[in-house]
Amino acid sequence: MTYSTILAVGLGGFLGAIARVYVVHLSNKTFVSDFPYGILAVNLMGSFLIGVLFALFTVYSFSGVTKSFLTSGFLGAFTTYSTFAIESFFLLETSFLLGAMNMGLNLFGTILAAGSGYKLLHFFLK
Repeated sequence: MTYSTILAVGLGGFLGAIARVYVVHLSNKTFVSDFPYGILAVNLMGSFLIGVLFALFTVYSFSGVTKSFLTSGFLGAFTTYSTFAIESFFLLETSFLLGAMNMGLNLFGTILAAGSGYKLLHFFLK
């Protein structure tokens, strides 16, 4: 791994973390609820975006540093699996329904979002 790649991942992570905090804050301010809509929003958006990026990677040439900045860096910090895990745990303690809903929407929603981003961009790039 080169220093350029390490720097790209670090810079992408810095920007992704800031974007995550902003989106979560905006979502939680807009949708006041016990359900963690903000975390769901970043996980769905990040999954959709990684699908879009991987579709672009199959059609256009990107450097390894750019790919690392966008995927491991920005999207790695933007999405929040560890936050999802602890929020699911706490939701399950108080409401099995909300906990199960959070886990199902994040798990299946993010897979659907990633596949949709990939397929959508492939459709438009052909």
